[in-house]
Amino acid sequence: MTNQTNSSKRTDPYARITDRILAELEQGVRPWMKPWSAETLAGRVSRPLRSTGEPYAGINVILLWMEAVANGYASPTWMTYKQAQAHGGQVRRGEQGAPIVYYGSTTKKPEQQTNGNLELEGEGREIRFLKTYHVFNVAQIDGLPERFHPEPAETPAPAFERIEAAERYFNAIGARVAHGGSQAFYIIGEDRIQLPPFEAFHDAEGYYTTRGHETVHWTRHASRLDRSFGRERWGDEGYAREELVAELGSAFLAADLGLALEPRDDHASYIASWIKVLQNDRRAILSAAAHAERAVRYLHGLQQVQRREAA
Repeated sequence: MTNQTNSSKRTDPYARITDRILAELEQGVRPWMKPWSAETLAGRVSRPLRSTGEPYAGINVILLWMEAVANGYASPTWMTYKQAQAHGGQVRRGEQGAPIVYYGSTTKKPEQQTNGNLELEGEGREIRFLKTYHVFNVAQIDGLPERFHPEPAETPAPAFERIEAAERYFNAIGARVAHGGSQAFYIIGEDRIQLPPFEAFHDAEGYYTTRGHETVHWTRHASRLDRSFGRERWGDEGYAREELVAELGSAFLAADLGLALEPRDDHASYIASWIKVLQNDRRAILSAAAHAERAVRYLHGLQQVQRREAA
């Protein structure tokens, strides 16, 4: 029975992904935080990128961040073996690709029994499935054009002042935000984000990443993305799932805005609840990543609306 279980896990991408993330959480580490380690990515912030420069989305962001940290890759760019060859490169012998996933779909037609034979009739139903494939970081590939190896950016001198681009971004969203007190939270009944004063944070990026976290919560309102996970009270499973979405969404948003993300002390207690959720539902982390990606895209879409209205 044990061998059967292990074999099933090897073939189930949901289980493989969840087990890997659980292993990190059980060590007290949130894997979506690690790319901002100065020892690994020299403080640079970016989503993982395809060979075209297009950023990855959802769970693949987390998977490739983990791979980059585990192997010390500084470049955010990844490509398949064939893509490397198409760009004139060659993956070095012995290099292992990073497994990532994609969703596909197929149509299954309804069946009817006719004289002992099965026949297909009418329109079918769409079946979604998950498959894995492998990509390589450009650090694993020889012979690529120079554009895949840009000079490392200089680390800017730290300064505790407002970040203009982040200010514009959050102001364009139009969420109701109040400042005061010592806690950060979103009140869905009042549709309001509450934040400590800007000056109360250790640095500017701490303020904007905290604001990003609460703004992802703001997207769950019924008038926006209507996300509840069956949440009924503070601390229940729906609450833990929503906090996981906000955690991942704020990490994606920080990467898109070029903000260094640091762990928030008040979220350390959530790790145990996330472990419980992931242990009970092997698809929970992929669902959370998909909801987080949807929330960030929603916020990005508000930027476009604001620009059109200003034109």
